[in-house]
Parts: sequence; C-alpha cells; structure tokens
Amino acid sequence: MGKKQKIVVLGLFAVMAVFMVIFVKDRYAYDAMLKTLYSNTVPTINSQELVALMEATGDKLHILDIRSAEEYRVSHLSEARLVAFEGFHPTALKDIDKKEKVVVYCSVGFRSEKIGEQLLAEGYTDVTNLYGGIFKWVNDGHVVTNHIGEPTDSVHTFNKEWSIWLRQGVKVYD
Repeated sequence: MGKKQKIVVLGLFAVMAVFMVIFVKDRYAYDAMLKTLYSNTVPTINSQELVALMEATGDKLHILDIRSAEEYRVSHLSEARLVAFEGFHPTALKDIDKKEKVVVYCSVGFRSEKIGEQLLAEGYTDVTNLYGGIFKWVNDGHVVTNHIGEPTDSVHTFNKEWSIWLRQGVKVYD
C-alpha cells in the first residue's frame, strides 16, 4: 500500500472514530440527562421490549401518550391513546382494567413517570414507562404516525432546547 492510500485509510479511520465518539457521547449524554429527571418510581421498558410486548399482547396492552394534544397530533405511537398530562385524572381511564398492562410515554419520560405514579397509587398493577419517551423511540428507528394515521418523520420536541435530544426525524416545536 502506497503512502497516499495509507493516508486515505488513516483519514477514514479518524473520521469513523470521531463519529463513534459523537454517537457514544450523545447516547450517554441522553442517558445521563434522563437519570437527572427520573425518580425511578415506575418501572421502565425500552423500545425493543415494547415492540415485542406489542406483538405478544394485542388488546390487553394499553399505550398512553401523556403529552399535549398538539404534540400527539404531530406524531405518536400508532397504538397510543392520548391522555394529556395537563388536567389528568385517573377516572379518565375507568375503561381500563387495573390488572391489564399499561405503558405510558411522553417526550422523554418525565411527565409519563408522574402519571405512572398516579396510576400505581390508584391500584393499577402493571404500569411501565417507556424509557426515553418518544424521542428514544424515534432515535431507535421505530415508526410514529400523525393525526390521520399516516407514518411521519415529524416529532413535536416541545421547544428548541429539548429538540437537541431528537437525533432522527423532523423536529417540530412552537
């Protein structure tokens, strides 16, 4: 291998190393941020586990989107039901058997953890919080749908500051 090819190969390795550092740093930064937000009062489920659960449980699984109606309109997990954080009261879920599996999510998992706490206090026995919320779901390559049920790349990121945590898709905020 000539000197020119060695320089090209070394340059490619350097570029790959930089991308790896950025990716790993970004992933760990997100996890570190989540650790500051979560109280760990509600068990979590990751996106891959949720996909498997969705395939296995069907109608006995209730996925609740805890974000605002505007956030939900932009995109949501296709099986999700909107149960907004603002003004939430557990009586809104009286149609859900307290022994059935409930998964809550929001943008990053903070608001949904708070609703999960309320559900557990109300006697729901199988509540989990989607780790990292819809941001992690989309960053992991999973599909979301818009208000008319079509797949979309858009995700409402609440505001510009929170949008830094969404690495995939189109960032939408007010």
